[in-house]
Amino acid sequence: MNDPIIELDVHGMTLSQACVAIDAALRRSKGAYRIRVIHGYHGGTALRDGIRGRYGANGKVIRIELGLNPGQTDLILREF
Repeated sequence: MNDPIIELDVHGMTLSQACVAIDAALRRSKGAYRIRVIHGYHGGTALRDGIRGRYGANGKVIRIELGLNPGQTDLILREF
């Protein structure tokens, strides 16, 4: 995949399912500098908090950007 931003919608997934999808996106992220994970927030924050906790310490992720939309988390893979 050569898109600079990979957008991944994990609405309705469990944390485990979302992590499998994010891990797959990380493996195929060649050329991308950001993975935008859309998790929503109206149904609670367990998915959001789990993703931010797990990938904040991931070696492939430089940092996490929260942005203005509380329903998404951007995983920064490299500086643009």
